[in-house]
Amino acid sequence: MHLALVTTYPPSQGTLVEYGAHLARVFVAKPEIERLTVLADCLPKEMAAPPDPPNVRRVWTFGSPLNSLRLARTIQQLRPDGVIYNLQFASFGGSAVPAALGLLAPGMTRALGIPTITLLHNLFETIDLRQAGYAQSPFKEQVLRAGGRLFTRLLLQSHLVATTMPTYVEILRREYGAKNVFLAPHGAFEDPGPPPPLPEAKRVLAFGKFGTYKRLETLLEAHQLLLKRDPAVELVVAGTNSPNAPGYLEGLRAVYGDIPGVIYTGYVPEEEVAKVFSEAYVVAFPYTATTGSSGVLHQAGQYARPAVMPRIGDLAELVEAEGYRAEFFSPGDAKGLAEALWRLFSDREYAQQIGLANYRASVGVLLEDVADWYLLHFERLRRKYAH
Repeated sequence: MHLALVTTYPPSQGTLVEYGAHLARVFVAKPEIERLTVLADCLPKEMAAPPDPPNVRRVWTFGSPLNSLRLARTIQQLRPDGVIYNLQFASFGGSAVPAALGLLAPGMTRALGIPTITLLHNLFETIDLRQAGYAQSPFKEQVLRAGGRLFTRLLLQSHLVATTMPTYVEILRREYGAKNVFLAPHGAFEDPGPPPPLPEAKRVLAFGKFGTYKRLETLLEAHQLLLKRDPAVELVVAGTNSPNAPGYLEGLRAVYGDIPGVIYTGYVPEEEVAKVFSEAYVVAFPYTATTGSSGVLHQAGQYARPAVMPRIGDLAELVEAEGYRAEFFSPGDAKGLAEALWRLFSDREYAQQIGLANYRASVGVLLEDVADWYLLHFERLRRKYAH
């Protein structure tokens, strides 16, 4: 089988890049896959990057209105046996027009007669658009929600749509009458082996792309409060600006740069991710909103790390549905966040219990097993639509 995977791909700093890289890795290892072609996003010209693997073709550009046409043309030339899209609503652009036009691609692929599955990581119905930084006024929010419904319907033109959370399947079936959706768990990226012990250092990790709904002001203020209790507490900010919030981290450092014990790592290459999580005592989620199933929470669980988070949106759903545990705080409450972190720092046994619960929740299903589900669905589609 020749499979094409449309995704962001390292060293791109776009959304879902880690998931896309691991999805490509597990597909390549499957004996059913004779050939995998990754149709990836183009890198900025100024980015110094090693050569891509020979099966990676960079054919689309974040923010371009022409992505669906470029993808359709490339896929028509390749004629793969199946195409899987690894998407969220902002995958193709930070503004409405390129983001929306890019989402036409799965339907265009189906129109070419090629079995098409879209893995959709979020839904407009579950996103607080204003808190997430996509809408600054009620009018724009209404326009975006109307557009979101339209393009959800367009994505449902894929032969099949997979989502990572049961709630999403329910919404698509109830609100859109969709009969072509199925649940595909996020999956642990790899079998991590025995859960690593907590480090001695009191180190808080914030991981991701920051500036829209992942904001660090409250966490930095909480860090200042923790320093009064223990000057050795550290905060590691691992990641980059969100594509929708250029300059955010630079502005933050200009305001909070004099706070001691804060480390900004910048972009974390895939081979360094395990080290970053293993050296953390706790993973913090200073979110004001959620936009889908949290890959960072799954990674925290994979390394048996406790979590501190607000009880909002899809984070709360994950805790409820998949067995994760966390200490909670109210969004924007620096004192509450500091107290939640200190409860874990001051009770190592309790922190280990939460970390082990998250480990069990995370490694229950491996991504390599989830990939088998996709291949099974592709085989059914190939039989159903064989000419």
